[in-house]
Amino acid sequence: MKISKTLLLLVTATLALSSCSSVQKKTDSTVSLKNAFSGDFYIGTALDESQIEEKDPKVTKLISTEFNAITSENIMKSMFVHPEKDKFNFETTDKYVAFGKKHKMFIHGHTLIWHSQLPKWFSEIKDSAEMNAALENHITTIVKKYKGQIDSWDVVNEAVNDDGSLRKSVFLKVLGEDFIAKSFQLAAAADPKVDLYYNDYSMTNPAKREGVIRMVKKIQEKGVKIDGIGMQGHWHLDSPKIEEIEKSIIAYSNLGVKVSITELDVSVLPSPYGLQGADVSQRFENNEKMNPYPKTLPDSMQVKLAQRYNEIFKLFLKHKDKISRVTFWGVNDSQSWLNNFPIRGRTDYPLLFDTNLEPKKAYYQVLSLKQKEKK
Repeated sequence: MKISKTLLLLVTATLALSSCSSVQKKTDSTVSLKNAFSGDFYIGTALDESQIEEKDPKVTKLISTEFNAITSENIMKSMFVHPEKDKFNFETTDKYVAFGKKHKMFIHGHTLIWHSQLPKWFSEIKDSAEMNAALENHITTIVKKYKGQIDSWDVVNEAVNDDGSLRKSVFLKVLGEDFIAKSFQLAAAADPKVDLYYNDYSMTNPAKREGVIRMVKKIQEKGVKIDGIGMQGHWHLDSPKIEEIEKSIIAYSNLGVKVSITELDVSVLPSPYGLQGADVSQRFENNEKMNPYPKTLPDSMQVKLAQRYNEIFKLFLKHKDKISRVTFWGVNDSQSWLNNFPIRGRTDYPLLFDTNLEPKKAYYQVLSLKQKEKK
């Protein structure tokens, strides 16, 4: 009997999943992502405001059990933390830091300088002296406030286009490319011990990769401190190729900096017009073809998602000497931003925990890698 390549792959993956059934049945509370990878890298998640405020005890328990690092999903972005020129709002960010301390977690700050989600006053600056003063006030005030409390910062976020050129943001238009090095310089002066990262999406694209490498080298040539690269993992079932992810991890590590996998999620939905990346300004119309699983994810797709996560984490373990942290962009599927990006109202299933906070096949496949390692 002739078996198609697709069917063969599906059968192989199903057998692999059944091999970790002992993990699925295990009720030992020590079995968790953070414990499994404790000797390799931090396992993190992004928190929204309700999670920071611990409004659901079940969610809090899941976060504290499975993760040992946190990232602020939105509340540290400038429109929330610095809404007016002479006014900062630290109410929720204080709660975020308190959450991390309470649960003994690595606390990551996201993000200091980003062209998106800017308050109106910041986005309308046209004078270079005024922009320099605004940058200094914004970065210095925030970083100094959390000096010794936050372990690492995304200093600059998404400043490079997919073709490797610098994004024509308000910061680039007013200050030129020096705004990037200046931002890192200001953050380092405010807290010399905190790790400072550049964070971006599509970091596996060859042209963008080269652009980021050029940018980082310029920062380093100025003698400015930069400690790491954040590779956003907004990926899909079949892209980017594992080979490109690996090339990127190695290339960034060769700069002499740490590599973090940030904002990790794996979309199972079709991409309109082959869209890659995470430019939040992009929007497309919803339709049945673009939203094939509105109620539940078929088991065949659960298997494919588990395969993909297994492949990704196998690579991470191969390069664990280079990777400092792996952070999922959300705790469970219902929280995921992909339910609204780039098409509003879709249902995606990109994370390891489902809408009911139950672990998925993908979760057990990730854990099975560590079980095999121990054997």
